[in-house]
Amino acid sequence: MPKIDSPPIDTLTYEQAFSDLEKVVSALEEGRATLDESVGLFQRGQALVKHCSDLLEKARLKVTILEQSDEAPGEIKG
Repeated sequence: MPKIDSPPIDTLTYEQAFSDLEKVVSALEEGRATLDESVGLFQRGQALVKHCSDLLEKARLKVTILEQSDEAPGEIKG
């Protein structure tokens, strides 16, 4: 089976998780893994996609909050 480093997903930055996901996809596309290994890779890939999606959503919310605070009425901008 192609070796995929497996640090805990919740500790990964978006960039790290996306890179790991690319490795998982590549390993699956090679077709050298056994069925059980492929299932494990697929499960990790799904978890990585969810993690990336969650991180993007958090970033989107931060941007929205920052945009709203820039538009706050009565705020003095320096």
